Amino acid sequence: MELLRVVFRHYRWPFLGALALSLVSAGLGVGVIAFINQRLIEAGSALSALPQFLGLLALLLAVTLGTQLALTLLGHYFVFDLRSRLVKRILDTDIERLEQLGNATLLASLSSDVRNITIGFVRLPELVQGVVLTLASVAYLAWLSPQMVVITVLWMAFTMGVGWVLVSKVYRHFHQVRESEDRLYKDYQSAIEGRKELALNRDRARRFFDESYTDNAKAYRHHIIRADTYHLSANNWSNIMMLGAIGVVFFMANVLGWASPAVAATFALTLLFLRTPLIQAVGAWPTLISAQVAFDKLASLELAEYQPGFDVEDRFQGWQRLTLTNVVYRYTPSSGGEGFQVGPLNLTLIRGEQVFLIGGNGSGKSTLARLLSGLYRPQSGQMSVDGKELSPPEWAAFRARFASVFTDFHQFDQAMGPGGKAADPVLVATWLERLQMQQKLEWQDDRVVNTQLSQGQRKRLALLLAIAEERDILLLDEWAADQDPQFRRLFYRELLPHLKAMGKTVFAISHDDSYFVHADRLLEMSKGQLSELTGEQRAQASEDAVAQISS
Repeated sequence: MELLRVVFRHYRWPFLGALALSLVSAGLGVGVIAFINQRLIEAGSALSALPQFLGLLALLLAVTLGTQLALTLLGHYFVFDLRSRLVKRILDTDIERLEQLGNATLLASLSSDVRNITIGFVRLPELVQGVVLTLASVAYLAWLSPQMVVITVLWMAFTMGVGWVLVSKVYRHFHQVRESEDRLYKDYQSAIEGRKELALNRDRARRFFDESYTDNAKAYRHHIIRADTYHLSANNWSNIMMLGAIGVVFFMANVLGWASPAVAATFALTLLFLRTPLIQAVGAWPTLISAQVAFDKLASLELAEYQPGFDVEDRFQGWQRLTLTNVVYRYTPSSGGEGFQVGPLNLTLIRGEQVFLIGGNGSGKSTLARLLSGLYRPQSGQMSVDGKELSPPEWAAFRARFASVFTDFHQFDQAMGPGGKAADPVLVATWLERLQMQQKLEWQDDRVVNTQLSQGQRKRLALLLAIAEERDILLLDEWAADQDPQFRRLFYRELLPHLKAMGKTVFAISHDDSYFVHADRLLEMSKGQLSELTGEQRAQASEDAVAQISS
């Protein structure tokens, strides 16, 4: 099982120590049974043996509790490490892969999968102790009566075999439950993110509820009920068959004469002692199966391998030219077909330039921005810095030259300077004033407290945080689209010149044709192909960008 393998690989010695405690606990449990058999049942000296018996019980309680606490503590440390590794792997995984998976799948893994592994590990002590106690007890019973222990073990093996068949059905339905959870998370996302549209269109809301959510919720209900049914059946089967084993023991002793009544009583006592641990072990097994399903799901994500640390070598400080040569990126739909190709792209970006990019929806503008910033890697062609092609180890350092505000940006609240240090307070104060946000934002140290802003104000805050990072290149995806006309004019006429004076290279996707005059170069994407507009073409685009795109 993957859970045990991973635990043994990362926590070998603590886990072996916990297993040693389990062996001691099992030995003490069998010792208590033997003491009862020899001192309380056979010898009949219960009064003189009582203090020793109470002492053994106290010791068994302490060791058993210590064993369970050790395994539980180990489990929680393991789950913390697992969750941290998963988040780090997501942070290290290429953007393309994360976009293929989608937010709902990733959120389901971070919540459901980690939760199921947590539950499985918390129940692991019950399984470990059940197995260890059973083996130790069987060894003791074999010493008392080899004949009877063979029949008892066969009875228990039959019991566990039927239980295993039932539990295997639990596994199958748990797998379907996990698939249903992915679909439900997508429905949750639609209900939350599409709340405005669903509130306005009740017909759409009804259809979404009846045809999407309800179907997926019913599928989840169907499989979880089946899983619980088989689980409870396995649990009750084991419970009743253990009671039946006691009857078989007394039959072998009293009818067949294979053992004395005292030995039969010891067998019965031992089986009663094992009943709870075995039932707990059977009950823990489905949670371990669920944990295995979660491990399988995490493996299917195909995230980047875990690497400790976030250090990026500070390269390309003195870069002068970024070049894309015959770069091609193709989107292939999951249903097959040709998809959409961007490129071959040929572009040279010179340090300090302010370049504007125009193009219609679906023309490939955002893909070009992601390729230029290193978020996407070319499927063919090459990217080079000052004539040297980027090697795989250099991609992280290349991306470190960029700060961005994409149209689908996430609003962070902390101002950070170069290398993750505190942002320059003078720089932040200067741009707060330039962005006219000094009266809008409430700061607590280097964090913005009030992030409930209008979309235009959120973009101004995002630009402020991007500037505070002091990166060489600013990538702005239709940043001015949500600004009012007055501030849009201020952005092009005053803020961009300030950025140029700071030595920043600006690559901006824009449709504000009235302000194309402020660009050093004007590029156009059309049907996945890139061209530079110069002379008459640029003049026409500056007069009417819509006509230029449509032509």
